Amino acid sequence: MGSITSVREAVGRIAGLSSNIVISVQSSQSVDLEFSNGLQNVVNTVAESTPEVISVRHNADPFLSAVQPARSGKLVTITTTSPTLLSAVPHLYKLASYPVVVHVSLEPAECPDYSVISSIRQCGFTFLHSETLQEAQDIALSSHALAVQSGKGVIHFFASADSAEDASIDFEDKEFVREVLDVDAAKPRLESTSSNLYANVDNTANARIEPEGAESSPQSVTSDDIYNIIAKIWEQIEKGTGRRYHAFEYAGPPNAESAIFVFGSNTKVFAREINDASSTDEFFGAGIISARLYRPWLSDKLVAVLPKTLRRFAVLEQTRKNTTKWGPVLLDLLVSLKTGESKNTAPVIVGHHLGSLEPTTVRQALRGIFQNLHSGSPVQNLRIGNQAVSGDSASPSEARQPEVENAYMKILSQVFGDHLHIANRYGNDNAGISSVIASSPEFGYGSLIARLDQRKTFVSEIQEEAKTQNFASDASKDSLSKWALSAEDPRRANQLAEEVVKSLSLDGSSAAARLLQSKALFFKESQWLIGSDAWAYDLGNSGIHHVLASGQNVNMLILDSQPYSERTAADATRRKKDIGLYAMNYGNAYVASVAVYSSYTQVLQAMLEASQFEGPSVVLAYLPYNKENDTPLTVLQETKKAVDLGYWPLYRWHPSDGDDGEPSFSLDSERIKRDLEEFLRRENQLSQLMRRHPEFSANLSNSYGSEVRELQKRNAKDAYSKLLEGLYGAPITILFASDNGNAESLAKRLGNRAKARGLKSMVLAMDDYPLEDLPKDENVVMITSTAGQGEFPQNGRGFWDGIKSANDLDLSSVKYAVFGLGDSHYWPRKEDRIYYNKPGKDLDARIKLLGAKPLVDLGLGDDQDPDGYQTGYGEWEPKLWAALGVDKVEGLPEEPAPLTNEDIKIQSNYLRGTIAEGLMDESTGAISASDQQLTKFHGTYMQDDRDIREERKAQGLEPAYSFMIRCRLPSGVATPQQWLQMDEISSAHGNETMKLTTRQTFQFHGIVKRKLRPAMRAINQALMTTIAACGDVNRNVMCSSLPERSQYHREVHAVSKKISDHLLPATTAYHEIWLKDDNDNKIQVAGNAVVDQEPLYGPTYLPRKFKITIAIPPHNDTDVYAHDIGLIAIKNGGEHLEGFNVLVGGGMGTTHNNKKTYPRTGSMIGYISAEKVHIACEKIMLVQRDYGDRKNRKHARMKYTIDDMGVDVFRGKVEELLGEKFEEPRPFKFFSNIDTFGWQKDEEGFNHFTVFIENGRIEDTADFPMRTGLREIAKVHKGEFRLTGNQHLILSKVHNDDLPMIKEMLAKYKLDNLQFSGLRLSSSACVAFPTCGLAMAESERYLPQLVTKLEDTLEENGLRHDSIVMRMTGCPNGCARPWLAEVAFVGKAYGAYNMYLGGGYHGQRLNKLFRSSIKEDEILAIMKPLLKRYALERQDGERFGDFVIRIGMIKATLEGKKFHDDVAEAEEDEES
Repeated sequence: MGSITSVREAVGRIAGLSSNIVISVQSSQSVDLEFSNGLQNVVNTVAESTPEVISVRHNADPFLSAVQPARSGKLVTITTTSPTLLSAVPHLYKLASYPVVVHVSLEPAECPDYSVISSIRQCGFTFLHSETLQEAQDIALSSHALAVQSGKGVIHFFASADSAEDASIDFEDKEFVREVLDVDAAKPRLESTSSNLYANVDNTANARIEPEGAESSPQSVTSDDIYNIIAKIWEQIEKGTGRRYHAFEYAGPPNAESAIFVFGSNTKVFAREINDASSTDEFFGAGIISARLYRPWLSDKLVAVLPKTLRRFAVLEQTRKNTTKWGPVLLDLLVSLKTGESKNTAPVIVGHHLGSLEPTTVRQALRGIFQNLHSGSPVQNLRIGNQAVSGDSASPSEARQPEVENAYMKILSQVFGDHLHIANRYGNDNAGISSVIASSPEFGYGSLIARLDQRKTFVSEIQEEAKTQNFASDASKDSLSKWALSAEDPRRANQLAEEVVKSLSLDGSSAAARLLQSKALFFKESQWLIGSDAWAYDLGNSGIHHVLASGQNVNMLILDSQPYSERTAADATRRKKDIGLYAMNYGNAYVASVAVYSSYTQVLQAMLEASQFEGPSVVLAYLPYNKENDTPLTVLQETKKAVDLGYWPLYRWHPSDGDDGEPSFSLDSERIKRDLEEFLRRENQLSQLMRRHPEFSANLSNSYGSEVRELQKRNAKDAYSKLLEGLYGAPITILFASDNGNAESLAKRLGNRAKARGLKSMVLAMDDYPLEDLPKDENVVMITSTAGQGEFPQNGRGFWDGIKSANDLDLSSVKYAVFGLGDSHYWPRKEDRIYYNKPGKDLDARIKLLGAKPLVDLGLGDDQDPDGYQTGYGEWEPKLWAALGVDKVEGLPEEPAPLTNEDIKIQSNYLRGTIAEGLMDESTGAISASDQQLTKFHGTYMQDDRDIREERKAQGLEPAYSFMIRCRLPSGVATPQQWLQMDEISSAHGNETMKLTTRQTFQFHGIVKRKLRPAMRAINQALMTTIAACGDVNRNVMCSSLPERSQYHREVHAVSKKISDHLLPATTAYHEIWLKDDNDNKIQVAGNAVVDQEPLYGPTYLPRKFKITIAIPPHNDTDVYAHDIGLIAIKNGGEHLEGFNVLVGGGMGTTHNNKKTYPRTGSMIGYISAEKVHIACEKIMLVQRDYGDRKNRKHARMKYTIDDMGVDVFRGKVEELLGEKFEEPRPFKFFSNIDTFGWQKDEEGFNHFTVFIENGRIEDTADFPMRTGLREIAKVHKGEFRLTGNQHLILSKVHNDDLPMIKEMLAKYKLDNLQFSGLRLSSSACVAFPTCGLAMAESERYLPQLVTKLEDTLEENGLRHDSIVMRMTGCPNGCARPWLAEVAFVGKAYGAYNMYLGGGYHGQRLNKLFRSSIKEDEILAIMKPLLKRYALERQDGERFGDFVIRIGMIKATLEGKKFHDDVAEAEEDEES
């Protein structure tokens, strides 16, 4: 049996065992209260199920959450601290009539305030008090038993500090708990709770009290009833444990003449001192009394335990403030002892206020108490001990700023700086006011009003002073007069304030000195009040109403933290009201709804507009989180769902704009503009229904989207059925669940083949099929692939959840077949092999269990088979036809060959396809599948937001389609003007961010279809283009940034531009589709294509993408070995370019567990002069065009062409086209493949600063206004912006004259911060989630978190400044070139990664698989000890990748074809 050391754990365990629902009230969601420890892994003894634990913030009206469950007959417990009780009084009167138990930990810990308990003593609850750890366990059990047996609410209160030094106790005996609770007798009472418990006017309750042998009949629960029940419970506890409890506990001699009654937390300490007293002590022979049953107050029970000899009685009440002359307990005792039979012999009663006592001062305190008690005229209300300070304490319930909410606070600080005033800011110094009160919005509102009045008075004073002769100079009077005229104009007043303060400082007069004491009032502040969504539950009584009604110029920022995914779990009784609508209906306030993780720009705009508005302003700020330490990624994902689906629309409403003829309401949520009218109409209808039936509100708002989805399923199925009615043959329903399209393709092909055999086939995604129709279908075939860790694909999860939970589904009349697609090598560890084809196996077993009969045995397709999953499928399908009796059908038509990428290209009319027509189609945000392939050649990919894919599907909406645009920018060199234009494009057309890619160019995300053409035009107008940035052509040509050699860089850059232009596609389709103006005239700015022919590429272009890069030794910052062509620049004897060494056949893309695919480093084929290098690149590309594999795209890159032909043969074919042979390669040497950060000066005297851009993402956040800073620098910078291959940025060619200004701006926007670990500076990640359709795991959004979790280890082992190249990608396609990193993580499933070690620091050697499918805990368990070992055992100058090879952790990969050999974690061929 375990042991318990904490009183809150003891109470929490009893609460969990005795309750259906536990409301856990928390001051912070980032740290669990001690109650939470006891609530884990317990099973309710009444319902025999795990209790539901609901965490509610202390300021979100937590007791309201108990009302509905209590009324529904649930056993509800609330665990809380005492500061929440007073605000809960309205609910306590309701809950008193139900068997609700409230466990209250009194605070503050150092001196608990018992006045909170006495303040609510008349609320109708029974009150029980415990003092020790063992008592807390017993009294907690007593409380629950009393609540169940009486039907009344019980409050159990205690001070945790009382038991801090108590010995541990054993866990409770669950059978004994069950016996004391009287479970069997309780069940019928609970079943009738909701109908037979009502509050009476005298705060008693009607409940069923069932005496033994008597029929049950409703009657009032009186004080005597409560005592009889609790006495019986305590008898049971005594019988079972030997521990005895009474309503009042007396300790002392039976003939004591003096006693103390302690209502506080020091009873044990006082008792110990009295017991140890000597005959000379004033308190020798005294008694001590405490209340175990505080309410109902039973006078007769108190009198019964008091000695008849008692003559003097000291009452000690532990309170923080003296709010009444007589303490509540003192009055209770007076009533008990001064009335009735005992009034003639009643003792003298003297009240004392008990403060904080140290154990060493208790004896002295007792002397003072008894000296006062025995004096001729005792002093009433004498304070004993130190008075508790009414300020901050270390109490868990004290107010703190949740870390995640700092985002909005930081934005306010950035926008308003020194002129920001937050009236209820956490940590404000308010003498004598606790932090809980001082941080409340109500206190802040009063503070703001006072501050506004103070400034009005100050302005009046200035106006009068300006008329006097009290100043030494007229300059002071003049400046004061000017200021007074503009005192209410924020911009003008703040400009003049500086002048006024300066003038008064020089004046020297007493009047000037007096005014300077209030110099802060010269500035017009932006005054803010911070509130929470707790105000949304009762708007009439909240600070919202007070501010709006006042009409004062007060800005309110209301933070709403409810996650979108939890909106449907909300208690119907806790329905939030729409604060924005409430404020707009009031008519006098500026209102905005914002979300910092959706649109940073809109937040800034709303805050500025709110501050400028003369009158009340309400800014509703969305910041969804479950715990205050949730990661930004979690908050981002929740925000996106809420904004995209209309749960949290972004808007701004200005009540006076309409007067100018401008719209007063501006909707800023781009995604829902088209749907807003219907959205508002539906919400109005639902709101009316909810008002009529509030108990249905949560269900209605939750179910609307799912009802739409179910209706769509039904309509689709019915339409399909109607279509098949006229056909003959047996019906067959084919359902698929597919992530990457393979299962869907198989299902559709199977459906076509079924029709050809005379069957009536229907093909649907599993989630599009109405599950209730399954028992009615005759033949059902299910095809599913495997996602994640053996999970169903997303379009089959709903179907599987339904099948899994449908125990009453009868499939006895159904015949079925299941085929699963998987990869037996995907999970190399034996314990993970269960995930292989798990969805197919689970589905087959479940359908069979529900009574269905198999047509054929389960079929499994394995990617490791010779023909992949087709091997298994080819064996399975004929068996299916045989089972259906259609295997011998003759005259089957030939099936058309599937459309390949080569077909799409050749039929596209030089990349036109139907792109133009697709852009005109407003019925969808998507374009056709073939056009999706073609638009890549134009520099854009269609994507959808995977963060919200499932939510949109649940709402019956198509995926949130958008497009990524990638620019073509040779060498990554842009002008400041181009930077500004790219920044504007990201705001006007994209998602307000830019991505600097690993190919040295700009990338934009989140561009919806209707903005695609305007974005393309804007890029073209910036003298850039996007053609051939993607697709089966030569893509953007990279080049080392080389800031320290500007002249040399210009020469190499010119070659990269020449190669790029030379290999550009010639089609006019790009200009025709994207750049025509309204009159159909071509806008040819960044190109001049004339005719439709492709002299280099031909109509089918290349077999696959083609990449060229240039590296300038000693820097391999472009990973020259990783590309189809890698050019290594060679200087002549001076500092000028001579030519290039040529590498061919590099490439990064692979497929997990497909050993026929592998990364490869380039092979050296020789040297060529700079004048001929563009021709050499052309000829290399032409060999690949003619000899590359056009049948298997996984084998189509030039690396496979070279390995198939051999390097020598390949070189010979290139030389044949070139007309000359390559020369012998020139010597060169690389030192690194990372960037050099900070300032560098080139040979021409220009300065260059490399800015660290983590993973290339340019965006503004509350912590780091990076995008704003770079925009402001671009406005004044006269040099260049150079994008690096490692996703960073160089502010290049800064003249010495401009250096101080640029340094100042870098510092202002924190762009000069390079105090990062070497690991972080050397890290890189691809985009991955949420936009990349190929991503299997997070990358860009996760790598920074992983690095952070390793940095303590780096610091501890002296590795903080050591460069270790770490890269991460979300899939094995290798966009961040992970296979060359010293340590790399490649996404395998969401949250799981393959780990690779041993890459070369210079980018010259591939790494190798070390562990497969590991999650964060395993990553950290490997990396932390390994980093420590590296620090201790490395040789001088030894790099991390070399170290892991030397110590034998991994073997070196010497060529791409050996990439899969000798891996550290062997893969087995068979399932275990």
